[in-house]
Amino acid sequence: MNLHTLKNRPGAIRSKKRVGAGESSGHGKTSGRGHKGQYGRSGHKFKAVFEGGQMQLIRRIPKRGFTQAMKVIYTAVNLDQLQRFEAGSTVTPDTFAQAGLASGKKARIKVLGGGQIDRALQVKAHAFSASAMSKIEAAGGSCEVLA
Repeated sequence: MNLHTLKNRPGAIRSKKRVGAGESSGHGKTSGRGHKGQYGRSGHKFKAVFEGGQMQLIRRIPKRGFTQAMKVIYTAVNLDQLQRFEAGSTVTPDTFAQAGLASGKKARIKVLGGGQIDRALQVKAHAFSASAMSKIEAAGGSCEVLA
């Protein structure tokens, strides 16, 4: 099958409805628009949100909350997830991404204090919880906060 051999299914393409072609055509006189009113006028557009003059749904629903434009979203990594790295190694955001702990190299990472760590690691992340920092340093490792 190639693009030049494709054909429409029977009935997929219809000819345009011809209106105003006399009363006996079934589409004469008002041409299927009814009598007067905004739908009978030329130039009327059917807007998706228009509800016949009733207050639109988007304007009836209460607005709640606030979306902060400069919000920083961190990827959380617990201490027990750091156990997969060898002792004495340096763990960076690239290392987190390769290990599947972060979605990409540009992800901002926060190390949380969930679990225990029993090896000395040099951890470089964008943020640390206080408990995570104390547990890493107690195991002989170090924490470096990236900008």
